[in-house]
Amino acid sequence: MFDVITIGSATMDVFVECEDANVVSVSAKNKKSEFMSYRYGAKLEISDFASKVGGGGVNTAVNFSNLGFSTSAIFKIGDDIYSQGIVKSFENTNVDLSNKIQDPKDSTGFSIILVSFEGDRTVLAHRGANAHIKKSEINFEAIKNSKFLYIAPLNGDSNKVLDDIVHFAKENNVYVCFNAGSTSIKKGFNYLKKILETAQIVVMNKEEAMMATNIQVRPDTKDIKYSEEIIHPDIKEMFKKLKVSDYQVIVITDGGRGAYAYDGNNYYICPVWDGPVVSTLGAGDAFASTFCGALAKTDLDIGKSLMYASVNAAGVVSAFGATEGLLTFEEIEEKLKTNPDYNYIKL
Repeated sequence: MFDVITIGSATMDVFVECEDANVVSVSAKNKKSEFMSYRYGAKLEISDFASKVGGGGVNTAVNFSNLGFSTSAIFKIGDDIYSQGIVKSFENTNVDLSNKIQDPKDSTGFSIILVSFEGDRTVLAHRGANAHIKKSEINFEAIKNSKFLYIAPLNGDSNKVLDDIVHFAKENNVYVCFNAGSTSIKKGFNYLKKILETAQIVVMNKEEAMMATNIQVRPDTKDIKYSEEIIHPDIKEMFKKLKVSDYQVIVITDGGRGAYAYDGNNYYICPVWDGPVVSTLGAGDAFASTFCGALAKTDLDIGKSLMYASVNAAGVVSAFGATEGLLTFEEIEEKLKTNPDYNYIKL
């Protein structure tokens, strides 16, 4: 029996940093978008390069294990040089791999991560086997015998197993943390609502929440300064739409602005933990999985769990690789002790 089983993607990630990369901002009346750009037709020098194992299923499994939970991971890989690297990366962890799926006819997931000088990134992803998980390949007995199921984003055809997984977990009293991905969200809110109804914890970033709810976060105008509100009123509306069951906690992350949570009665706001930013890849996985684990550790203290999650996510962004800077609960608590002024707000 495992404390946690994760299901999601496994990829070989190649990080590329180029000093000639530009960040271009484009503004419209009701939104602002940013793009990474390179001179068209140019041959540019790479200033930094690294290969790491990543993917939502892998990143979260390693984090849960590092936090002290007995953990198994469900992910799908091929039988190639990249799959060998992924399996080898678990040698120094306590993650159980008996539930991994391997198909020699498929290719292992692969990503190229273009890192900007600001530390943010654009990802070029080849899903490979990650997009082809079948119901018949999943060890449902292992899920039944676990305490907690963490569902990372499932892409492509793999998303077809989502209904079966969450309803099986609910029927067998397995707690579910759902980190919604774009494939699920694009199916529309009526589809997503059925999944939300089975999950005790739901985590999205602001962009995913906007897509899921079809609510846009309005920018400031000369007459209305939404940015002066502790929580933007449009984010509050997102929470109210996403929370479809009484027993749920909904979390929305907002990059450098921090994270928000809502339990139906109170809003929680937690600022980011300050630190160096090398690459933001994996920060969302670290945040979401740490929050879920911290809720169990702190007896459902939502505000404190947000703080734990923010500290651990800051550790990840301080290094290349989605699992390089992960901390234990003891290390997180030690960091919090060194900064007693760091806290959350409860409304």
